[in-house]
Amino acid sequence: MRTPVSTYRLQIRPGFTLQDAAGLTGYLHSLGVDWVYVSPILTAEQGSDHGYDVTDPSTVDPSRGGPEGLAALSRAAKDNGMGILADIVPNHMGVASPKQNAWWWNLLKDGRDSKYAEAFDVDWEFGGGKIRIPVLGSDDDLDQLKLMDGELHYYDHRFPLAEGTFASGDSPKDVHSRQHYELIGWRRADADLNYRRFFAVNTLAGIRVEIPWVFDESHAEVVRWFHEGLVDGLRIDHPDGLADPEGYLARLREATGGAYLLVEKILEPGEQLPETFSCEGTTGYDALADVDRLFVDPTAEEYLNSLDARLRNSEKAADYAEMIHGTKRRIADGILRSEILRLARLVPVSLELPFAKVADSLAEVICWFPIYRTYLPYGGKTLVEAIERAGRHRPELEPVLGKLQPLLLDPESALARRFQQTSGMVMAKGVEDTAFFRYTRLGSLTEVGADPTEFSLPSGVFHERMARRQQLLPLSMTTLSTHDTKRSEDARARISVISEAVPEWELFLGTVQQLAPIPDGPLAALVWQSIVGAWPADRGRLQSYALKAAREAGNSTNWTDPNPEFERQLAAAVDAAFDVPEVAAALKNFVAELEPSGTSNSLSAKLIQLTMPGVPDVYQGTEFRDGSLTDPDNRRPVDFKARKEALAALDQGATPSFTEESAKLLVLSRALRLRRDRPELFEGYLPVAAQGAAAAHVVAFDRGSGRRGALTVATRLPRRLAREGGWRDTVIELTVNCRDELTGASYAPGAVQLSTLLERYPVALLVPTD
Repeated sequence: MRTPVSTYRLQIRPGFTLQDAAGLTGYLHSLGVDWVYVSPILTAEQGSDHGYDVTDPSTVDPSRGGPEGLAALSRAAKDNGMGILADIVPNHMGVASPKQNAWWWNLLKDGRDSKYAEAFDVDWEFGGGKIRIPVLGSDDDLDQLKLMDGELHYYDHRFPLAEGTFASGDSPKDVHSRQHYELIGWRRADADLNYRRFFAVNTLAGIRVEIPWVFDESHAEVVRWFHEGLVDGLRIDHPDGLADPEGYLARLREATGGAYLLVEKILEPGEQLPETFSCEGTTGYDALADVDRLFVDPTAEEYLNSLDARLRNSEKAADYAEMIHGTKRRIADGILRSEILRLARLVPVSLELPFAKVADSLAEVICWFPIYRTYLPYGGKTLVEAIERAGRHRPELEPVLGKLQPLLLDPESALARRFQQTSGMVMAKGVEDTAFFRYTRLGSLTEVGADPTEFSLPSGVFHERMARRQQLLPLSMTTLSTHDTKRSEDARARISVISEAVPEWELFLGTVQQLAPIPDGPLAALVWQSIVGAWPADRGRLQSYALKAAREAGNSTNWTDPNPEFERQLAAAVDAAFDVPEVAAALKNFVAELEPSGTSNSLSAKLIQLTMPGVPDVYQGTEFRDGSLTDPDNRRPVDFKARKEALAALDQGATPSFTEESAKLLVLSRALRLRRDRPELFEGYLPVAAQGAAAAHVVAFDRGSGRRGALTVATRLPRRLAREGGWRDTVIELTVNCRDELTGASYAPGAVQLSTLLERYPVALLVPTD
């Protein structure tokens, strides 16, 4: 198996094609990148900017460069000694425009007689033999249907007609009634849908890759990439949606000839991938959570809790466990009610259980789930514990829960299989996409893959986790920013400084709330933290983010029933950052307060991520400071010309100060090059302790065996460090002659003052020179 030393994620889209990526490989190689990592490239919904809505799995998307573009990228990568990691989407297909998806079009045309009736996950009995499509403004909109060109049209939506269902003079409504599908009002999707989706996205229909021919047909093009040597590894999107992730990975490994595989999997603290999974690890959100928490001051938790309570007009801060039970229940009873009801329909009628109580019980169990899903029999204990918690919370459901438990624990039961596919949906929508916008005491903690109740991480615990990562998952990816993160690495690095500046944060928030109030205290905290983390940013970006955050939180407004007056006040508050001099000044001053500590955190987190155990990924453009917020803000075009020029200047001897943008590029390029060119320096993991008054502010580790590898030294809690008097007598002990890859300075064995080692930058990357 060929494996990457590092990866660089590129968002391939019509505005940045595979050919464009090919033209960038020289720069990426110079940067030190080992593999190019591309977003989905199979043909997607026309105009899609992300590519996860694949409509034709048999072709590389022409708008993304087509097969010629993939061939060009493959050649260019090989010419630079690089590999390619490709993102694929096995769980679902895009069905927004049926005409673009031959599988879906055939299903709608022929119904249960279609070859693809087996491929899509449809509960035909519940729909009376029809597949329900929630596209109408309301059910009354059937009057708006038209017959045109042998198709049924509803405004811009086009649908096929089954053979023999249309005669001259027939009304559109009559023709519609004869089809294998039923167009329904979009609000009915919550409870009346009868096909599995990706989360609550009606235009992404789940497919059943556990069926051999469905796997073969949906993966034929992907397999071709490996047979022709075009691609070297795969990133698997949302494996938790699959009926049999373990079986899928085994089959994919075989089909690709034993290629490197990663799964986009959220691991909760303490959770491990099943040993039976045939893959090298995850896409790195677990690593992100560990790194971020090194830069959060543990002494701030009580103060931020107190502030959170006041913002909620409560005697206490938000209870996260109680909150996520509520938000998950909101999802289970709301936008994913269809999935819960489908689970309930799988319970045998012979059990003679009231349907409503069955649905209620299943939702309650899912809402007490502490992880995304089980992979039975792996995780059975977690399932039992969730059932027990549901029973304690709702004693009246215990009799039903007792009868459901054997079915839910049986890996062969249809109920258990679908329950496992469903629990992750509720977790993602209830936690990542709702609670993370409500639990706002510190925004850097509510990131994908993280548990915000783990407030801070002592360096000792971090070292234990890294040693375990080196032992168990040395080829798993590490990351700090992705296309799915709620805030970019640099935005979070600055926000984390708030934990070291709580009085200043409280003063700033009070000022802006007085001058430009957002009538939702917790949301105000989130919005202003995000603005601070992203600053400088243009008005449109911040307005879009604030509106999305408010609607995702769902407390004061939401997606389906927006509150115009609240949204007007929210927009006015964001505008005030640009239009009200007092607010603009307060924002400018507070950002200045957090810097240079935010930059220190940014450089330290990046060096740690790039040199810790695992395969480091760099998200496009983050060689410079990147203050992106949640998608689509984090998919903006990247100015690669500026980055190329800055790298060339560094290679010609430029020595930026640590506050200059190219300082991060320096750290990144030197770390990536060292990992690629000197792999023998990264074969182990040993914590390195500092001695002295400020020892707690150092995170250091040696990646060799016997203290002869690359040595990372990074600063944590820099604002408090400065407040306490700096490094003072703190030293780190070197066992061999070393040179710092960032400054070129050399050091002899023995005690080295941190004030000397970290004089120019808050980080050092030391390499043995003996």
